[in-house]
Amino acid sequence: MKVPILTLLVMIIAGVGAVAPELACAQEQTSLAVIAYYFHGSFRCPTCRKLEQYSREVIENNFKDELASGKLSFKIVNVEEAGNAHFFDDYQLYTKSLVLSLTEDGKEIRYKNLDKIWEYVGNKGRYENYVRDEVAAFLKEA
Repeated sequence: MKVPILTLLVMIIAGVGAVAPELACAQEQTSLAVIAYYFHGSFRCPTCRKLEQYSREVIENNFKDELASGKLSFKIVNVEEAGNAHFFDDYQLYTKSLVLSLTEDGKEIRYKNLDKIWEYVGNKGRYENYVRDEVAAFLKEA
């Protein structure tokens, strides 16, 4: 009777340290996310403000779940403030811009400058479609 109890104890103790295959896979998964940056300078004309407004509206109205889960974030950055000058080089910025960044475990793996926002700012519907489609495409990868 002592042998089966001992065997049972060894099996229980050995099983405690084992990791289920599903859990091992989950631990190996990476964290993918999308950041939508709107970059501006200290001087902001009405058109520049409209670019930001339209971008915010499209993202907040179309991607509520993704924003709430952290899969998507929207950040407004003044590139003229201390510590932000590197964005000029990072994204080859030359004017106000909306940039999408796909990150994996906090490190950028791909980005896209949505440079057509200037072309579409006079047509809100076209602007919204463009930004929504581009964000959705990035989110498919995340």
